[in-house]
Amino acid sequence: MKLQKGFTLVELLIVVAIMGILASVAYPAYSDYVIRGKIAEATSGLASTRILMEQAFQDNRTYAGAAACNASAGKYFNFTCAVGAAPLNTYTLTATGTGTMAGFNYSLDQNNTKTSNTTWGTSASCWVTKKGGVC
Repeated sequence: MKLQKGFTLVELLIVVAIMGILASVAYPAYSDYVIRGKIAEATSGLASTRILMEQAFQDNRTYAGAAACNASAGKYFNFTCAVGAAPLNTYTLTATGTGTMAGFNYSLDQNNTKTSNTTWGTSASCWVTKKGGVC
């Protein structure tokens, strides 16, 4: 008798099927993980800009003309600032998603009220950072 080595076609098809099932489960979880990593740009950018706005208010007793209020663009988000009308003691900072992050919008005001309007959910009291509207 001759000894045969190698895999049969059925064994190879089973391995390919298992790999396909694993990939179909892993890819959505991975893409959500990547998006959560990109959200950090918006939340940290808004938080650090808020600190600069409060420092400007302490120096000038107004938010008007604060250097931190200039519009800027990050890698995944555009940042804007709106100062309220007289006596100019209000502001709203906004991070609007661009490119792969389109549909993710976060904002922060002078009272530290965090709001979000994302494809994952909407909240008037916190920043949605996980799928399902979880803050």
